[in-house]
Amino acid sequence: MAGKLFGVGLGPGDPELMTLRAHRLISGAKVVAYPTLAGGESFARAIAAGAIAPGAREIVMDVPMTVERAPAQAAYDRGAAEIAEALDAGDDVVCLCEGDPFFYGSFMYLFARLSGRYEVEVVPGVTSIAACAARAGRPLVARNERLTVLPGPLPEAELRARIEGAESVAIMKVGRHLAKIRAVIDDLGLTAQAVYVERASLPEEVVCPLAQAPEKAPYFSMILLTKGADPWL
Repeated sequence: MAGKLFGVGLGPGDPELMTLRAHRLISGAKVVAYPTLAGGESFARAIAAGAIAPGAREIVMDVPMTVERAPAQAAYDRGAAEIAEALDAGDDVVCLCEGDPFFYGSFMYLFARLSGRYEVEVVPGVTSIAACAARAGRPLVARNERLTVLPGPLPEAELRARIEGAESVAIMKVGRHLAKIRAVIDDLGLTAQAVYVERASLPEEVVCPLAQAPEKAPYFSMILLTKGADPWL
């Protein structure tokens, strides 16, 4: 019989924010798969390192950091093929995913390639939005409030329009787009209501008002914006 594929959410970075189920599946896995970016170290593996059993086979998927989609899709094709080989041999495979597998998670690309042929279980994880809100002490929504999630790479005009029409906003994937995002928020007169968080839950975490944010931001950074005064009261 073919093995089962598990897409396991690891949370935002602190290993203690992994769920009990995630830890149990990882520690018992004979085969573990995870992505790396452009030949670098895997953040997903770093989160789960303490749970990976000695001697476990590791399937490494090197995903190029390019604007073009084709190189990354080819990497997922190769990763899916290697995972399928292990599943066909009867081994379960645990695929590690930062945050939650289905919330901007890379596992969704493997799911699309393999779920039609193999049994797949998705194990949810703590999202970066939940972690950033908790670390910033910033409740996001209450009662009938709406939360809008925006990716930082959006064009300036679209970013502005979506923020204008929103109540609470979480802007993800800030990285090299920080200057553009700051300019939009400042022009809308909302800088005082925005908080900047980078590498939430990790030792190098930064949490501060957007006005005090550094000039450069890593990919794992977020801006939380809540309009109005204390809408949760």
